[in-house]
Amino acid sequence: MSRLMSDEQITADSPCPIGARSAGRPRACEAEARTQELLSSAAELFLEKGYSKVSLEMIARRARVAVRTIYVKFGGKSGLFREILASGRDVYFDTMEDLETNQRPMREVLLDFGMRFHKLVSSGAVIKLYRMVIAEAHHDPELAEAFFESGPRQTRLALERYFNRPDVRTQLHDIPADQLVVHLMNCLMGDHLKRYLFAMPPSNPQDDALLVEQRVDLFLHGAKA
Repeated sequence: MSRLMSDEQITADSPCPIGARSAGRPRACEAEARTQELLSSAAELFLEKGYSKVSLEMIARRARVAVRTIYVKFGGKSGLFREILASGRDVYFDTMEDLETNQRPMREVLLDFGMRFHKLVSSGAVIKLYRMVIAEAHHDPELAEAFFESGPRQTRLALERYFNRPDVRTQLHDIPADQLVVHLMNCLMGDHLKRYLFAMPPSNPQDDALLVEQRVDLFLHGAKA
């Protein structure tokens, strides 16, 4: 889920090789690598055991940090979980042009977004995460809120701002932007029930691109004025 940087990936050619740590306060890139290791360890434990069965002590042992470090950096388990989600989302959307300033034709913008979103929701880790949240949300409202606020809500707000842009708004039917967002997401998700119930066969990039194109066109067929 999170962007990981293992010790093996930080080589002697890196500006901050692990083997060259100096005494005293860690350099910025070393601290970032340790944070990513903590996020990775926590994400693995959540997916292995479920959110409710993982304690901060378990995370601290696997990541080789103090429990206090987790509290200082993230405020506790919920904050750590939120950061894992935000980091995982960034992997797919960080390099995408800002929807509020993107001037490409709407179909191109939505195809770019659609491919990234499809890869996100189709990844094995995210499917496991959804299953975990669905299974535990009823008994742990804090988990449900953390998941929604740090993941789906951020995506929905970005799309809502895009659909509310005056130049985009004039191309669409007079439907509230939040409903347009739900329609687009539902088109892109496809058969989400089957995705979460069964093991999905591997796909290839050409099939994925065609699938996303068909789903974006389905959205535009119903939404464009």
